[in-house]
Parts: sequence; C-alpha cells; structure tokens
Amino acid sequence: MRAATDYIPPKSCTSLGELFLSRVLKSPTGTAYRYYNKTSNTWQAITWQEMGQAVNRWRKALQQEGLEIGDRVAVMLPNCPDWVAFDQAALSLGLIVVPLFANDRPANIGHIFFNTETKILLCPSIDTWRHLAPVLDRLPSLQRIITINRATVQQGDPRITCIADWLPDGADSPSSWSPITHETASIVYTSGTTGLPKGVMLSHRNILENSYGGLLCIDIYPEDIFLSFLPLSHMLERTAGYYLPMMAGSTVAFARSIPDLAEDLLTVQPSVLVAVPRIFERIHAGIISTMAARPKLLQTLFRQAVDTGWKNFLYRQGRGPWSFSLLLQPLLDALVANKVRGKLGGRLRVIITGGAPLAAEISQFFIGLGLPLFQGYGLTETSPVISVNRPKDNRPEGVGKPIPGVEVKIGEDNELLVHGSCVMQGYWRNEQATAKTIDSHGWLHTGDQVSLEDGHIRITGRLKEIIVLSNGEKVALTDLEMAIAMDPLFEYNVVIGEGRPFLSMIGVLNGPLWEELAEQLDVSPNPESLNLPEVRQAVLARTEKLLSRFPGFVFIKEVALSLAPWTVENGLLTPTLKLKRTAIEKHMEDEIKRIYDK
Repeated sequence: MRAATDYIPPKSCTSLGELFLSRVLKSPTGTAYRYYNKTSNTWQAITWQEMGQAVNRWRKALQQEGLEIGDRVAVMLPNCPDWVAFDQAALSLGLIVVPLFANDRPANIGHIFFNTETKILLCPSIDTWRHLAPVLDRLPSLQRIITINRATVQQGDPRITCIADWLPDGADSPSSWSPITHETASIVYTSGTTGLPKGVMLSHRNILENSYGGLLCIDIYPEDIFLSFLPLSHMLERTAGYYLPMMAGSTVAFARSIPDLAEDLLTVQPSVLVAVPRIFERIHAGIISTMAARPKLLQTLFRQAVDTGWKNFLYRQGRGPWSFSLLLQPLLDALVANKVRGKLGGRLRVIITGGAPLAAEISQFFIGLGLPLFQGYGLTETSPVISVNRPKDNRPEGVGKPIPGVEVKIGEDNELLVHGSCVMQGYWRNEQATAKTIDSHGWLHTGDQVSLEDGHIRITGRLKEIIVLSNGEKVALTDLEMAIAMDPLFEYNVVIGEGRPFLSMIGVLNGPLWEELAEQLDVSPNPESLNLPEVRQAVLARTEKLLSRFPGFVFIKEVALSLAPWTVENGLLTPTLKLKRTAIEKHMEDEIKRIYDK
C-alpha cells in the first residue's frame, strides 16, 4: 500500500506556534521525537501530546519572567527535545528566538547578545556560564541564565538557575492556550566567514512557506524518521530537519554526537538525512582510503559497482542509454553497494545536502552506490532553501530548480537574484547591510554566480571568491578547492593568489595518510618534513593531477602544509565548518610570505 502524506499547509496556521499546536491535536499519540537518555543508556520516545505538555511547562516558566512581546531569548543547546520545547514556548508568547552555536567563540556570542539585548539564555551547564562569563558580565539586559544540568548561584549571580528549579510542576492541555504572534520569529546570525556575523530576521511566514515549499518537491511521510545531527542553530537543519518534519508529522531522532553518528545511523535506521557536504567528503575519503588497501580485484569490483550504478541512475532518469552492462547492476548492488548502504542504516530514502557546494564527483559516487542524494541550495537570508533537486529530475552537477514560491533571475556578473516568500525581513538593526543585499524591487542579491540550464541552477562561483592574478587572469577559488578536496590526503585546503603572479595552496593533511606518504618518500612523518622539497613536489604532483581539467594557467605552484587542524576553537572555521579564509591567511601569513618572497 502506498504511503500517504499528512501535511499541515501554511494557509491553515498563522505562526510556527500554531503549526506545533495543530500537529499535537492532529497526531497526539504519534512519536514526535526520539533521544538518547544518558542516565538509563537507552533511546526514548516522546509523543506529540507529551511534547505539548512539555511546551506548556516552558511557556508558564517564561511567563513568570516578565517578558514583553518582541523580547529576544537565546538557546545554546545541542539538539534535543528541550531545544524544541523552549523554541515553541518562546514563539507562542511572541518572543524572538536567537539560536546560538554551542561551539561558537565567546567573542561572537557576546556580539550577538549585545546586538540583540537578549534577556534569557538557555544553556547546557554551569561550565557554559564559566566559558562565557567574561562577556555575560558586561550584559545588563541578560536577566536569566537557565542550565539543563544542576546549577547553584555562582559568585552571587542571582541570574543563574537550573531547569529543575525553574520549570513549574504539572502542565495543562496545550489546547488551553493560543499562540501570540510577533511578526519576527527568529534572529539567526550568519556564520561570519568575512567578519562579524549579521542577524538575519526571519518571520513565521518565511519559515512556514519555505518548509511547505520543500515538501512540495520531495514527499515526506508520517512514517519517515529524520536523524538530526546538524546544529538546530543552522537554518538548514532548523527548517528542513525540524519545522518541515513537524509539518509532515514525521519523527525526528536526535543523534548523540558526530563521533557517535555511525553507530546512531545503525541504531535509528533513519529514512531521511539532512547534512552538509563536509560529512559526505569525509565518508568518501574514508571509503577511498579503505579501498586503496584492498586487493586489486576488490578495487575493480567496487569501481565497477559505482560506475554501473551511476549509469543505471542516468538511464532511470531518462538521461542515459540502456546498455548490457546494466544487467550486472543487481549483482553488483548486492555484492558492493548494499553493504555501504547498510552501514548508513539501510533505510535511507532521502538525503539532502546543502549549506555549501558538494563536488559533482562525490554526488555521483554516492548516487552510484544507490544512495538517494539530492543537492540543494540556499542562504540563511532565504529561510534557507532556494532550490533543490527532485527525485525524477536529479542533476547532481547543480542544485536543482527553485522550490515553489521562489523566483530567481540572473543579474550583473551572473549573480543569482532571489525573490519570494523566503526572503528575510532584513538584518537586525543594520539597515545599510539590508539595503546592500535586498534592492528596491525586493530582489535579494545572493553573491553567488550561476548559470541556468533548463531551469536548473548551477553554481559557477562566488563574487567575493573570484580572484585576479597579477597577469589579469580570473580564477574561481571554490572550484579549485573542491577539486583538490577530492584527494583524501587533504583534510582542508585554501587556494590563494589575489594580485600575485601564481596560485599557491595552504593545506592541512590527513594524519594517517600523511604517514603513508612519508613512508613512500622515505622521510620522517614529523611535521618538519612537510617543508622538504620532495614532500612539496609530491603534493604538487597530486594537485596537478586533480586540476588537469582546468585551463593551463590554473595550477598550484607552491604549497604551505600543516598537520595542525583548523577548528572552530582556533577561529579558522565557522560553527558550520566553513573555512574562514581571511583568518586562515592571517594565521599562515609567515608561510605565505615565504612563498611569494622567493
């Protein structure tokens, strides 16, 4: 029997709070969330009715804080039912939710708090307070700090309390209250790759319409289980992994952590996964490294399985011919691809990737293994989804067609412009930045360069990441860096060369693969060996092979290598794991100077 959808359309609810109440009343006994209880070491489930009662308790507690409609409240938790309960309770009172990345730096968080005059902070523990104390002490607007774990008053600070003391006992039926709506639902801060983050104001309507637009592209059913591991402070996860499944009546299971992801996939066996390209790049690198150590026959079998699976995909899409090799596809699938899918839970029906570009070769690799990977595209400023590939028209070299309710066109310098219900209200208290991003006709300027082919959007570059060499040649850095990332030796890489005579690469090498390379070159695996001429030449030879499809002037002439990881904590990655190019170049300025002063 074919599964049936059970959507709550946005026209039937005026706010995210009404969406939640509608789902509670429509599916009271359905499983809303699953989470891992660390006390009992078991996975537990919460029904929609139980979530309604939990939200009511949070709502009562917030009402006791004397807050006014439009006040800002912040949540800084890992993904869990409490994140949802706080969010829904706050939204139902007309408060504006400010999500924070749990791994963000204190300076960024301090900027956000000061900028929004946040009044309430929900965080995991007293350790979080200690970590943020230098900035929290300078924030007179912050009146309450609530911790999930037990906390006592610290250094005479009466603002701190724990959830057990703060939440009231008991809960009425959620149908006993009606949501209050403030036009702005949330202020979501961009990840700040090029400076201080800006606060994106998103309305209830922005998010409701964007969630529904996604559902009109790919069917989602009440029987579906989402595995949530991207931070809910990331707008892709919040819309596609939280509000969208609520609209569809699906279950969301909260993963324990990224290190536990492989085990959680096997335990939860999700049917839907929302992820960023970095996850697939790492899985791809791991598989490639593992296969390199296998016998030649197995390597050949694996490559044939991926190649045949890809040809079968193109044939089923109507974009490739039938061939006799496809007769082997069921056997190769059973011998190879099915085992890979089994390690991801074995039930994945939809995999959405977005937030950054994913190399077409990696998309083809997973699709060839029978994994239903759909690349999409969006910005925090667009709630966030602009486009996504569809099951019957999936072109992994691009990011799909615009979702319903979104209009696009190409502006100057091939920049993608976006119009529709997804476009933000503006940047919080930053009219100048808003005017630069949204023109007088309401078109949002994405900063991304694209081409449109049969309605499909293909990202070709980014205006800020097109550099000009001193000889006048223009280079799109993103394409080069994605090509280099195909080699699992490179954990991270940044290409530089603006105004300079040639291109260079700053790279962080994968530790175990570096040791293998060092052994092949008969050098010590110590970091000092990275500066040896034979090591640099070996790395340059690998990059030359990776960039063979680019024009002749596009080649890496020098490298600066490191084994020290780039992390959020050392300020070189954003909380969404994007590279902070300017910070990386400053961090490596001595090595860059060495390269260009020769």
